[in-house]
Amino acid sequence: MKQTLRYEQISCKLEVDGLPDVSIGQAGAVVGIITGWRLQWPGRPELEGQKEHLIALMQTVLPYARRLISDAGRRIDSTTRPVAIAPAGPQRHQLELRSSQPDTPPLQVDLDDAELSDLVRVLDQLRLDPRLQLKLELPADQPLRPRELQGRIPKRQRLAAPAAAVAALALSGAAAWLLPIPQKPQPRSNAKAQTAPTKPLQTPAPLEREAQAPQQAPLNLAPTPTTTT
Repeated sequence: MKQTLRYEQISCKLEVDGLPDVSIGQAGAVVGIITGWRLQWPGRPELEGQKEHLIALMQTVLPYARRLISDAGRRIDSTTRPVAIAPAGPQRHQLELRSSQPDTPPLQVDLDDAELSDLVRVLDQLRLDPRLQLKLELPADQPLRPRELQGRIPKRQRLAAPAAAVAALALSGAAAWLLPIPQKPQPRSNAKAQTAPTKPLQTPAPLEREAQAPQQAPLNLAPTPTTTT
């Protein structure tokens, strides 16, 4: 049974027609096979195509919008995709759709920021719709390279690191000039150093013996004879 998925914003409306893929057991109000799609713009020709054209539109517009958020917008184009988009001035963007029919000039659609935002919303709604049970071959989100972010970094901040390196180099050079130059060591003389004559050791004079104290007479304990009258 044919199903139609509808996504609508202020400036555009996207309709995707499809069928459930019964070969893998799908049934009900799901879309496993896209049979066609239509993108309606007020005051612009309606866009339509097959599954590969819708996927090419998503592969081009969604990465471009992510780069704009990072302030690194640039042209997104590929020789294998029929869709390209590029900045066209302040808050302006140019969407280019190349037909597979020979002798058919590409269709260019000018969008402002609001119209591009609405287009991104309907494509995101389709991508996240659980009713779309189909694997979309969308590129994985890749971080921006450092050189792509140079425009977002202030010039003063970008020059701070090189200036600091130059200043450090200048200071180290000045310090090298201020340091004294090491002197070359003088060679040792082969002449033998003269030694002073040694004096004989003088022994100290013998100490004079202290005068002996006079010897006391021995105490006579014999009894003294007495005389009788």
